[in-house]
Amino acid sequence: MRDAGRDPRAVFAVALAALVIGRGHDASQPAHSLRGQVLRVVDGDTIKVRLDGGRTERVRYIGIDTPESVKPNTPVQCFAKKASHFNTSLVSGRAVTLRTDAEERDRYGRLLAYVYAGGRFVNRELVARGFARTLTIPPNVAHADEFAGLARRAREAGMGLWKACS
Repeated sequence: MRDAGRDPRAVFAVALAALVIGRGHDASQPAHSLRGQVLRVVDGDTIKVRLDGGRTERVRYIGIDTPESVKPNTPVQCFAKKASHFNTSLVSGRAVTLRTDAEERDRYGRLLAYVYAGGRFVNRELVARGFARTLTIPPNVAHADEFAGLARRAREAGMGLWKACS
């Protein structure tokens, strides 16, 4: 029987586990960080950004969902326009930092990101003020617990969509 400390398979397995656990869902260690300029606010949780370097990306905010205002074949939902306007007030024309999580793109090819503008964490702000609900899609869960707590407080306080759409 081999000594587990010297078995290359065991060493590899331990190293791989440490890498996966270390990469995990630590919000302080984003998968990737990008900078750019917001060209257009699409709706409450989606923007178009020209990244430094010139490439343009459609960016979907991670961990949140605002009511639909521009989805094809879907009527404008309660509080959608207000969420879109609030998002516009936070990011329109501004320089932003985009931080990805474990999965960088959704099935539509959009870049998935936590968005920071002018010292504000935009995803957090939208949930905390009642403009968005949480939408947790693993493996992008770095802020899931934080967003859940903020959404609960906004709902309990009857803020934003929690008051208007109940």
